[in-house]
Amino acid sequence: MERGKQLCAWGAAVLIFVVLMVVTPAIPQSEEYHNFADQRELFLGIPNTLNVISNIPFLFVGVVGLTLCFYRNYFRLQGEIWGWSIFFLGVTAVAFGSSYYHLKPNDARLVWDRLPMTVAFTSIMAIFIIERVDEKTGTTSIAPLVIAGILTILYWRFFDDLRPYALIQFLPCIIIPLMAILIPPMYTHSSYWLWAAGFYLLAKVEEAEDKQIYKWTNHIVSGHTLKHLFAAMVPVFLTLMLAKRDIEPERRSLLQKWKIYWIRIKENGLKAERLECEYSEVSTTV
Repeated sequence: MERGKQLCAWGAAVLIFVVLMVVTPAIPQSEEYHNFADQRELFLGIPNTLNVISNIPFLFVGVVGLTLCFYRNYFRLQGEIWGWSIFFLGVTAVAFGSSYYHLKPNDARLVWDRLPMTVAFTSIMAIFIIERVDEKTGTTSIAPLVIAGILTILYWRFFDDLRPYALIQFLPCIIIPLMAILIPPMYTHSSYWLWAAGFYLLAKVEEAEDKQIYKWTNHIVSGHTLKHLFAAMVPVFLTLMLAKRDIEPERRSLLQKWKIYWIRIKENGLKAERLECEYSEVSTTV
């Protein structure tokens, strides 16, 4: 029965993907993408210096995350260890792949920038399935999701069409916050997922406004450099979450917790109004 549901889910996902590929036009990679605002060589003879060295935080947080995966027992399920290890390997690889690309931006090098990011995106999806839906389904989906992500990079490189890659990149940005809000978590500190999603959203805005931010800051820092720093905050928040979290005693979704919190605020407000009315009556009587 469970296997049938899994096959239906995968079948539906493939069908939706095929329909989107049929009804939407191809999205070629623009050469203008490589024309970043800040192309200064500031020191050590490093071209595009700030866009290169702003990738260093990915290396540090990736190594710390991998250490957490194996140094202490932060996980209840074996699949979690695999998922998080692949995620932090992807984050660590971003430091090298993105730096390599920004030394000489072009399509051939962009592959090595996007590849580790895609591995990180897809492994996060598998982690969420493990923690919030079903361990077995999530664990068995790690390899297919990561391979699907890699295939989107190859498809873009050989057919100059970004549609599959865009789907793999932006779908988790929608699904993960929704799942974080609606599905009861296994662990505490679930709100860190939303902080991570918020910083990633800001990173994408800064990427889109690369030249405008460079102008606003009087040519001090570009939007793309800030994009790297804000994107690095995503694994930072997730690493903090792993270090702080514990088993959730009451498995309530964030939405349920917010509802309870809102009800308590309303009840406290009503109590305060009653006390104020009683105090006014006493004052009038006296």
